[in-house]
Amino acid sequence: MEFHDLCTDTRKILRNKKYGYSTEKAYIRWINRFLLYHDCRRPDALGEREIHDFLTHLAVGECMSASSRNLALNSIVFLYRHVLRKDPGDLRPYRRNQNRMTLPVVLTQDEVRLLLSNLHGICRLLASLLYGSGLRHVECLRLRVRDIDFRSRRIAVRDVKGRSDRFTILPMKLIGLLEHQLKKAERLHQEDLSNGYGSVGLPSAHREKSPDAHREWKWQYVFPSARKSIDPRSGIRRRHHLHPSMLPRHIRQAAVESRIAKSVSTHTLRHSFAAHLLENGYGIRTVQELLGHKDIRKTMFYISVANQGVMRVRSPLDSLI
Repeated sequence: MEFHDLCTDTRKILRNKKYGYSTEKAYIRWINRFLLYHDCRRPDALGEREIHDFLTHLAVGECMSASSRNLALNSIVFLYRHVLRKDPGDLRPYRRNQNRMTLPVVLTQDEVRLLLSNLHGICRLLASLLYGSGLRHVECLRLRVRDIDFRSRRIAVRDVKGRSDRFTILPMKLIGLLEHQLKKAERLHQEDLSNGYGSVGLPSAHREKSPDAHREWKWQYVFPSARKSIDPRSGIRRRHHLHPSMLPRHIRQAAVESRIAKSVSTHTLRHSFAAHLLENGYGIRTVQELLGHKDIRKTMFYISVANQGVMRVRSPLDSLI
């Protein structure tokens, strides 16, 4: 099988199985690296020994993180099982690559307030949603008009990590700002419609069931991009949501301006959301539901950083006279 045909077949199978575009790009990239490591030999001529050599090189030669090695392994297994229809062999020794659980970075409420004060415009609204609703960065960017329920004060988070849906809270302080943002997005959508555009990408199930829904207002992104671009899958020129690289850059800069001596990222605000809810007395199950964790052990990890247990213990040093 030629290299180009291999990539084409891999993409087709990934899309038929409803894999996300980011996963598709990552799998193709790792498959390319695997083949390049073996001097672009035919993949059907490579077997278990070559896979072991490549994964060992990532671990020992490049000292790559466990999460990256897992992604590489998943990509190669997908190639063999679903594209080449070949058994990749015994890869169990490599399936225990788990990242060491590290304490999440959590900001105090004063630090969150200071960080937000150094953000402006759309970046401040996005960061406020991450902290106020516990959203992941990509979940926030992918919000559509129909997902915001002002009357019930909740946000629907759909088809995200783990292909599951959930509801989370809509902070009252953000209602006015979100209503203003939706008015701006609607004006932009009306301009696009008048210029022959206004189409948006739909989830596969809705695309098949309602092929004309791609121009409806309810399906538009809450945070649309300022520019239209070519959809890499359909080839259609349309308006996507804001680019994922924008907010992290502004948050890092705001953390520097706030003189916060912590490693602050978009996910730090989600960590802080969970820890502060626990500090305020909300139950672990409630926090688990709002975060969308399937395993409660992942949610319980925030107990160790919530300012409710360790910080109440008095050091014996402070008792010395």
